[in-house]
Amino acid sequence: MAATLAGSRIKSSEKKTLGLTLTNKDFAYPDTKLYVDGVWRESYEGAAIDVIDPASGRAIGKVALASINDLDAALESTERGFAVWSDTSAFERSGLMRRAADILRSRVDATAHMLTREQGKPLPEAKGEILAAADVIDWFAEEARRTYGQHIPSRSSGVTQMTIKMPVGPVAAFTPWNFPINQAVRKLAGALAAGCSIILKAPEETPASPAELVRAFVDAGLPSGVINLVFGEPAQISTHLVTHPTIQKISFTGSTAVGKELAALAGRHMKLATMELGGHAPVIVCADADIASAVKVLVASKYLNAGQVCVSPTRFLVQDDVYDGFVDAFVDASRSRHIGNGMELGTQMGPLANDRRIAMLETLIEDAVGHGGHVRTGGHRIGNEGFFFEPTVLGDVQTGARIMNEEPFGPICVINRFSTLNEAIEEANRLPYGLASFGFTQSSRNAHEIAMRVRSGMTTINHNGLALPEVPFGGIMESGHGTEGGSVAIEAYLYTKLITSAAH
Repeated sequence: MAATLAGSRIKSSEKKTLGLTLTNKDFAYPDTKLYVDGVWRESYEGAAIDVIDPASGRAIGKVALASINDLDAALESTERGFAVWSDTSAFERSGLMRRAADILRSRVDATAHMLTREQGKPLPEAKGEILAAADVIDWFAEEARRTYGQHIPSRSSGVTQMTIKMPVGPVAAFTPWNFPINQAVRKLAGALAAGCSIILKAPEETPASPAELVRAFVDAGLPSGVINLVFGEPAQISTHLVTHPTIQKISFTGSTAVGKELAALAGRHMKLATMELGGHAPVIVCADADIASAVKVLVASKYLNAGQVCVSPTRFLVQDDVYDGFVDAFVDASRSRHIGNGMELGTQMGPLANDRRIAMLETLIEDAVGHGGHVRTGGHRIGNEGFFFEPTVLGDVQTGARIMNEEPFGPICVINRFSTLNEAIEEANRLPYGLASFGFTQSSRNAHEIAMRVRSGMTTINHNGLALPEVPFGGIMESGHGTEGGSVAIEAYLYTKLITSAAH
């Protein structure tokens, strides 16, 4: 496997890297502040922690941590912001959002540089995430102008009955580090399109890039208080915001365990909640599939963001007749991935975002081998600097192994056999997760069976068609509820109000 030494630097004063022109000035990673009541500032108590570059393991900047006093200031601000923004016409909201999207696109080079430095993903992935975020903003900007109500025919003469869509109120949103801009923009854009104000609790591990997303809205002219951005201790912030009477809606992306706690907390206070939680995506590869095409799609999907993706394909189920050929091709493709610093030309997979994942992946691999599994490639950390891990393929792992039941959230997949499609679907549905699923077949009957019988919020067949702005994105069962994409996503930030009046 080609592996670049972790922590390497671009040493020339100017270097072309994957379409981005980087200079010495670009290496000045910023310290990230809170954005509260229209002001970028430190926390009241001055608390801050280091931001770590996962390619080197070294600190590159600091991020301010909010105290309860900061949160209370943000809550007061978001209440005032809601009064202003909910009274702003959908036409005006749409125009401002479009300006924010254009600003974000104009800053893609600098923002991608920050994102790669703090999260580790290769620059092309970082740039793609930012440009996709701008498309999401544009999508919701149009949805803002299409929040239609109804006219309901009355039983009585002289009575008018109609429904209108109203913003639910201030929103608290909690986003993870794996896609610092992508996950935040869906919540921000949905809330703003509906007329809601929002407090965004973004990840401390990757703070600068979501701050740049917020800055694009601010520079587009968003009124003070409509967005507040905070970082800090997750449990303290979530408990304070979710239970506060100002907040009327929460949106969370993260683990199932934390999501359950927040959903329960929201339920006790009758708060609306959207939950995009963990997955353990099954892949069914039938004997009649185009194997070369399936391998190409799945290798790209599996190692995207070093496997730190909630919809990453993980449990591969391959039919007996093509199992050996599929595994050989997948292993060869995995070994050929170029692993290295995301800032370097040609890097196809960067480091894990933090060192915690390395210990967990090693534990899962050891357990899988203890359950009859075979390491077909990978299985080890790369180097001793940074958080790099080999693309790893396991075969013949028993269902009792932890990795068959726990989301690995890293560059590891398990490839097991099946004989009949019913057997594969039964395994795909064995776990209580239902986020994403993949199918590969040239049979319309098989495709229909996979589409209709595999229990998941999203099924993609013969390609990876997930996470576009115009399609729903969400899961069922322990993978959460609600959706953050497509035409229905804005509904999570609206309520339906009946207005009925009689003529006098």
